[in-house]
Amino acid sequence: MKKHRKILIIIQRSNGDVFLSIGLITSIFKFYNSPQIDLLVNNDTFQMANLLPHVSKIITFSYKNKTENRWLQEKEIFSKIFRKYDLSINLTSSDRSVLYALIAGKKTISVVEKDFKKSWWKKFFLSKYYFYDATQHILKQNLSPLGLLEIRHDFIQHKVNISKAAIDRVKLKLAMKGIKNFIIFHPSAQYSYKIFPKESRDILLNFLNKLEVPIIISGTNGLIDTEIKLNLPSLENIFDFIGETSLEEYFALSHLSNAYIGMDTLNMHIAASQNKRIFAIFGPTNLKMWSPWSNELKTSAIVDMPVQTYSKNTIFQADMPCVACGLAGCDNNHGKSECLYNINPISIFNEVENWHKKFNIKKNEKL
Repeated sequence: MKKHRKILIIIQRSNGDVFLSIGLITSIFKFYNSPQIDLLVNNDTFQMANLLPHVSKIITFSYKNKTENRWLQEKEIFSKIFRKYDLSINLTSSDRSVLYALIAGKKTISVVEKDFKKSWWKKFFLSKYYFYDATQHILKQNLSPLGLLEIRHDFIQHKVNISKAAIDRVKLKLAMKGIKNFIIFHPSAQYSYKIFPKESRDILLNFLNKLEVPIIISGTNGLIDTEIKLNLPSLENIFDFIGETSLEEYFALSHLSNAYIGMDTLNMHIAASQNKRIFAIFGPTNLKMWSPWSNELKTSAIVDMPVQTYSKNTIFQADMPCVACGLAGCDNNHGKSECLYNINPISIFNEVENWHKKFNIKKNEKL
């Protein structure tokens, strides 16, 4: 197995999936003594993939190009990967990504569905495979190929290395606003059905403002984030950073922060990798698979309950029998998630305030 010198890893899902592949990439890089590791990812995750360590080349797939000129894109990707790799590892079970793995690698590993009708041909052609398991955290699932390769791993969520230049830029931005000690509040997510409603968000921000510690509101310049930006309350200790940082600068901002408050999204996983204090607001998302990982306990949340804390992570959910359903909104079509309307923002503040009092955080001192 030591002869693998060129390896392709395929991750055709979201930024969080790409970020949570760092442990796999790092372990493979060390075990095979610095091989060439290339990634094949969706183009909207390129920035995230570009921050991962030990990656030589990134190949991208575009859903827009698929619609406009599908076969041209497939031809270009095939020409870049066809039998170019000693080993291909696919972390997504779609037919397309499995085909990419089979075309690219002399040896192939992929996740597959447990449904025999969907996976029989994949299991037949793949060198090795493992099953997609919604009851297992995504970090563990992404490490599954290591077991098939007989590579030991530590079940740690690794951090991204942040450049000194990015840290310096963020420190300057903070200094210009007189901020030394702060908490991040991230109110957005990739999809609207995962977002805390405005009324609850405003109540929470008004209470957080009373802590007299700067609360930095983070976000991108996307449509969902921009709408939130336009509707933020004007409060003394609330600082709007939405759309003002690159992805790497956000990693630096999170690194410099004292805690994370917000939705279950990439930013939450970034905070978890940095061992930050986390207060995460969950709607219909499956906790077993997507809750913040604890490097200290080497586990995630495994049960649903209104408020639970394990290590540095506190999770808030609605006290409803349907939680967590795992659907994309109550209509399973990116509509409204009633559970998010049934989480009391004051209960979130109470947990944050108790932590704040315990550590006696000062406004202009770093924790």
